[in-house]
Amino acid sequence: MIERSADRLNVSGAMVMDNARVLLGEGCAQMTKGDVVFDLSAVAEADSSAVAVMLGWLRHAVRIGAKVSFSGVPAGVLSLAELYGITALLPQA
Repeated sequence: MIERSADRLNVSGAMVMDNARVLLGEGCAQMTKGDVVFDLSAVAEADSSAVAVMLGWLRHAVRIGAKVSFSGVPAGVLSLAELYGITALLPQA
């Protein structure tokens, strides 16, 4: 689930394969031009699809002229990004 709070999009619950498409769509739908921070500090569970969703949000941001960054990224997701060699692609807020 994603809730807007000023310039933040607060993601909560799970970021797993079962809901990856929904999260991608929901995040893109709530994104606006300008700076957007996805706050993942309330994510309770995440798998490798979380990285794919984050990359999808970044691609959408480029299309609409937004600048996305992430805060509160779960350690497991950061470890996966490091393993994949894409840590630099996921800007931290």
